[in-house]
Amino acid sequence: MTSFLGNYQGLVDFDQKSLAIAAASIAFNPIFWNTVARQEYHNKVLTKLAGGNSRHACYGLAVTIFSLGIFRDFLYERALRSQPSHPLLESALANYVAYGLLACGNILVITSMWALGVTGTYLGDYFGILMDKMVTGFPFNVCSAPMYYGSTMSFLGTAILFGKPAGILLTVEVLVVYLIALRFEDPFTGAIYARRANAQKKAGKKEL
Repeated sequence: MTSFLGNYQGLVDFDQKSLAIAAASIAFNPIFWNTVARQEYHNKVLTKLAGGNSRHACYGLAVTIFSLGIFRDFLYERALRSQPSHPLLESALANYVAYGLLACGNILVITSMWALGVTGTYLGDYFGILMDKMVTGFPFNVCSAPMYYGSTMSFLGTAILFGKPAGILLTVEVLVVYLIALRFEDPFTGAIYARRANAQKKAGKKEL
């Protein structure tokens, strides 16, 4: 392990505590919101704390998740400032690539939030706040998880803009934790909407 880290010591300073803190924050956020959202779905913990108002509870979780994201980004940039730079990431071409990634990433994130709204973005379906139908327009016609992929592009763009190989390493972690999160979120969310569809079908049969 020591020899492995030694090979990359010139690119990434693994002795910096800020790197480990940023990595921990990146892993923590999706674990937090998935754990809390599932507790809400099964036990209505947040709704009870919000006096039985599920929408207010969802808004509270939205503020929490958004704040944790801002804090994670702060830790990420702080970690990058303590890391060594690489000449290949400091060229004019690298800067153009970085700005392109940041622009495209932010477009994906912002437009997906606009399309989904607050409750659609921040796990409203776990609170029983379901959308009328699946969003299929932009940016969901570009990729299935535009917020996650857009966020990953922004992390990579920031890493290149700072010229830090450590940022690229952390971006890989971002992508991995998001892909893992999707493996848990997509089937669970699909099951929620499938239950509603079955309930509507049964209600329709009773009316007949």
